[in-house]
Amino acid sequence: MDVMKMALDKSTIGGIALALAGIGVGLVLDGGKLAQVLQPTAALIVIGGTLGAVMVQFPLRIVLQALAQLQHVFLDTEPESDALVQNLLRYAYKARKEGLLSLDAELAKIQDPFLRESLMLAVDGVSSKDLRKMMELQLDYQGEKEERIPKVFEAAGGFAPTIGIIGAVLGLIQVMQHLQDINEVGKGIAVAFVATIYGVASANLLFLPWAGKLRIRMRERQVIQEMTLEAVLSIIEGVNPRSLELQLGSYLAAPARRGPQKVAAR
Repeated sequence: MDVMKMALDKSTIGGIALALAGIGVGLVLDGGKLAQVLQPTAALIVIGGTLGAVMVQFPLRIVLQALAQLQHVFLDTEPESDALVQNLLRYAYKARKEGLLSLDAELAKIQDPFLRESLMLAVDGVSSKDLRKMMELQLDYQGEKEERIPKVFEAAGGFAPTIGIIGAVLGLIQVMQHLQDINEVGKGIAVAFVATIYGVASANLLFLPWAGKLRIRMRERQVIQEMTLEAVLSIIEGVNPRSLELQLGSYLAAPARRGPQKVAAR
């Protein structure tokens, strides 16, 4: 019943690829070599140190939730708004023609928990005022829980550059212990500063952009849920489906004007 689109997020993939390509090409044009910045030890220090610091700040379950939510950075799995509008309008026409109780048969087909719960309460006879209060409370609680997810990556973006500096200092300590081999000092210093590059790059190319993308994704879901709630309340109040279509259009960038002509028989 719920129509979902799932595809690679071209903006995320393309952005990371473009950033890495720009840095790599710039390095080569400046006379450097990519092998100079491929240091597993520096990567281990930055990634391990950053992850450890994040785990100190956040409970493990929140860290795991944040990692699981990364799929929404690389995959676009949002419900198609036009299809959702069509379903909501169909429910409105059916309720207007056959009564609100006729929607009980639709509940088992609905995958979206928020829509299913809202319609179930409506079918059970909960008043629009009480339903709004209950579902808005749920939205607020869900919003508070989701707000923790971007903060995990924002924290990682703050820790990573500092961990990179720690890695650079550790590298310099190793260099200072081998000053007798002056020919290796310059090379050792260059390698030591790779950790700083990893820290700054991971923060500004990965962690902070991931946090921003997740906030956008969460806001998109909130708008869809707000639209869904308003539609269910309108169905309870018996609002004309054509008026409901105009109301739903205010939540969408491009409202589905084709809807009423394609909705099931009225």
